[in-house]
Amino acid sequence: MMSEHSKTKTSFYRRLYVAWLISQGANSVPKIIETTGMPRRTAQDTLAAIHELDIDMENTNGTYRVVNWGAVNQSWVDTHIQQIRNVLGYP
Repeated sequence: MMSEHSKTKTSFYRRLYVAWLISQGANSVPKIIETTGMPRRTAQDTLAAIHELDIDMENTNGTYRVVNWGAVNQSWVDTHIQQIRNVLGYP
């Protein structure tokens, strides 16, 4: 249940999840919405905030690409993606 987790944790996990989705090919706002069911505004706001985690992304005509994961360990995200999805309540 999402209410058990702080806004800080869910915001952090949402950013990790969207960056992970982009790295897996769900690399546009419509694809993120289709994959997660999150509202368009949430997807757009999350994309706009990912840089705050020092994850570098490129945006070419609405198609995103993770250039550098920065201080985030991509392997940790890969390993814990189901936990991240569970906390967020996303498929």
